[in-house]
Amino acid sequence: MPSAAKRRSPKWPEEESPIPARSKFRIVQPERDQTRVNERIRVREVRVIGADGEQLGVMPPEEAVVIAREVGLDLVEVAANSRPPVCRIMDYGKFKYEQKKKNSSKKSHSATLKEVKLRPGTDQHDLNFKLNNARKFLMEGDKVKVTVMFRGREMVHTYRGREQLKSVLEQLGPIAKLESSPRMEGRFMSMILVADREVVAEAKREAEQEAAGKGDPGETTVETVTETVTETKTETDAVEQAASEVQSEPSDATEEVAPSS
Repeated sequence: MPSAAKRRSPKWPEEESPIPARSKFRIVQPERDQTRVNERIRVREVRVIGADGEQLGVMPPEEAVVIAREVGLDLVEVAANSRPPVCRIMDYGKFKYEQKKKNSSKKSHSATLKEVKLRPGTDQHDLNFKLNNARKFLMEGDKVKVTVMFRGREMVHTYRGREQLKSVLEQLGPIAKLESSPRMEGRFMSMILVADREVVAEAKREAEQEAAGKGDPGETTVETVTETVTETKTETDAVEQAASEVQSEPSDATEEVAPSS
């Protein structure tokens, strides 16, 4: 008989693990479309804008869907936060394609450094023109380098250039943030500004809602948003100036002098 040392147990086939191997790739679910279209609009009434931009008035969404179906289009909610919500009759497939194309172009935009040049004696009219250009650059996501150029004996009064840069930052308002403080480079004094993303996003949302209410197809331009930011800055300056005038006015009340006994 064979010895016990030479006995070998039979080899059984290895069983496969019931738990599959973990994939090294992360599975990302596609984003869900949050835009309400046609029967998904479930409110009592909506303000409807026609396909050509005409105002059709306030009506129930069911009636608006019927009007859209008659011309072979969709009823799309474009301003959900308005009261009542604003809907537009349009081709939703085409609208979605244009939005996707616009978002992809925004992502591909790389920030560049733009420059705005001033002189210590630049008057307010020319300064306003240059400030509008700076706002436009900031709204597009670019950085802005504001430079004051000195000539001849102007180098003796460099403090005027520093005051000029400080005035530019104040007039641009909350849209601009200081990235690099003013510093001298030869005969040039410059600072670098970047846009405040939260303020820019809020201004764009307000411009889109205003454009939707006026019947605009929803295309928000940089000029429209820049005007919104400029108006907000002007109103804020007016309120602050009125408050300072009230505080500086002398009091008309007179103290009563007690008669001497």
